[in-house]
Amino acid sequence: MNAQVSLVRCQNYAPSFVQGSVRKATDLLGGITGIIKPASRVLLKPNLLMGIEPERGVTTHPEVVRQVIRLLKEIDCKVLVGDSPSVWGDEIENIDRVYDLTGMKRLCAEEGVELVRFSRRRIRRKFPLTAWLDECDHLVSIPKFKTHNLTTLTGAIKNLFGLVCGTYKTEIHKNYFEAEDFARALVDIYEEAQPSLTIVDGIIAMEGEGPATGGKLRSLGLVLAGKDAVALDAVMARIMGIEPMDLLTVREAALRGLGEAGLKRITCLGERLEDLKIEPFLLPPPSLLRSRIPRPVVNLAKRLIRYYPCLEADNCVACATCIKACPQNAITLKGRRVSFNYSRCIACFCCQEVCPHAAIKIRRSALARWIGL
Repeated sequence: MNAQVSLVRCQNYAPSFVQGSVRKATDLLGGITGIIKPASRVLLKPNLLMGIEPERGVTTHPEVVRQVIRLLKEIDCKVLVGDSPSVWGDEIENIDRVYDLTGMKRLCAEEGVELVRFSRRRIRRKFPLTAWLDECDHLVSIPKFKTHNLTTLTGAIKNLFGLVCGTYKTEIHKNYFEAEDFARALVDIYEEAQPSLTIVDGIIAMEGEGPATGGKLRSLGLVLAGKDAVALDAVMARIMGIEPMDLLTVREAALRGLGEAGLKRITCLGERLEDLKIEPFLLPPPSLLRSRIPRPVVNLAKRLIRYYPCLEADNCVACATCIKACPQNAITLKGRRVSFNYSRCIACFCCQEVCPHAAIKIRRSALARWIGL
């Protein structure tokens, strides 16, 4: 049987629009009771990258999470909401701030559901994932539709990186800094976590230098849903204007038989993919290299075609968030100016991902500029 992905229009984040779109997206898949067992314990995992207001388009909008909560409460589920954001330093204080600014604290209080911290963990396969997975019957992932400098797409598979507890994310970036290796690590996590359902907030999406404040917002007006995260990412890739197998996570997951990557074997329900007529997304510069140039050529030229983080000095407030995030200790603060040690930099772009002020941009090597990448 073909994998199924529902595509539903949603004009904006008005509660009535989101409620109708989330319900229709799940109904098209056969209804929520065909996916989630009634009266079960369900962990909702939104994308809460940093402490930032939902209007900035960096995190999953709370109204989407609200409507998923209400759908589950209709079948008497015990709902928990949580994430392990990209925060460093005093983890508890920062996570409280993330939950507050993203609107999750208020949402959970209003809906009467538990907001949990991923403070307890268990090694599952290779990585320490939140112990809440052991205490819930189902995992429902609610990612934000965004580009990403390292993985091209922050979608269904990448969102599960937030199941990794605390600062161990830094170690993964340090040990799996090549894009291919990081993709394999993400698929390891997906294979272990296996969400029962993924609902994508694509109402306001992000393109360009995502997934944080460096990206550009665009009104996409879509809610997507599916049980197969690989198929969802494949459909999102096509919406972005790229081939699904150009996404390293999709390619790796498909090779392992973890989901369907072939668009001809994915049934889109609701809106027809070919009828959406969406302008291709502006892609992050590193993604252009992987999607436009054959892989053997990339492997030969990768030492000359390089991308590095650089400072947008006018935006920098010397908050030192990037310094805490860097897995290589390649960033220092001299006076009130951030400085990069490029001999240590592994181009993981963690610094750009956590910068709250869009003060870190991408610097291209001379060859990359010359050939237009």
